[in-house]
Amino acid sequence: MMIVRSLVAFLAIGVAAQAAEPPRPLQVLYITGGCCHDYEGQKKILVPALETRAGAKVTVIHEGGSSSDHRVSVYSQPEWSKGYDVVFHNECFAKINDPDFLKGIVAEHEKGTPAVVMHCAMHCYRAGTDDWFKFCGVTSPGHGKHYEYTARTIAEHPVLRGLPREWKVPKDELYYIDKLWPTATPLVEARSEERQAMQTVVWTNQYGKARVFGTTIGHYNHTIETPEFLGLVSRGTLWAAGRLGDDGEPTAAARPEPAAAR
Repeated sequence: MMIVRSLVAFLAIGVAAQAAEPPRPLQVLYITGGCCHDYEGQKKILVPALETRAGAKVTVIHEGGSSSDHRVSVYSQPEWSKGYDVVFHNECFAKINDPDFLKGIVAEHEKGTPAVVMHCAMHCYRAGTDDWFKFCGVTSPGHGKHYEYTARTIAEHPVLRGLPREWKVPKDELYYIDKLWPTATPLVEARSEERQAMQTVVWTNQYGKARVFGTTIGHYNHTIETPEFLGLVSRGTLWAAGRLGDDGEPTAAARPEPAAAR
């Protein structure tokens, strides 16, 4: 009987120790580079924010200089997203018009790798098909002049926790949205001065088996470093990966199996 009690106590201690282990860091693949933006500066703002706010371990792939036709090397690898919980797309390669190359990118997401798409990602990979735009959840043809605008929340969602109903976005690019795909849900809008109409600036999307969080905000560093933006994209990254509770706080319990285990 003493042996049995000792064994039970030992097992209980083991279970308690296991339960006390910290959650595995969120594995984020951050892909950036291309034309028209200070991607070096953005990387220095966003990566530390994801590490501290989302408890992430971030792997950075920064390629292409200021070109618009670079093919990010990792996309040519089989199962290129394997091992990552979420891919953060902050790139600008609008002149890649190869449908087969594009299919290799979106196929990983369609089968389940979550994603974040930010700003110029919406203008990438115009390959004569709608594959990229279906993945992003919106179709954007461009933007107007640069100006400060008011972002207005139009839905209830955990990624919006802590944000006011309205907040000022410093001088930035407000993207035109020609189409919100049926799989996407708008969360935040802003009024375009040129179109005199509301444009979606934050949304969620379901692409195949993958959650996608998207925002067109983020041209300038002074916009990206605002607490509103950093909180938004950190929660959006957690949400996409299944690690955001209904209260807008990180949770390990809700996370899906990592990509490597699929």
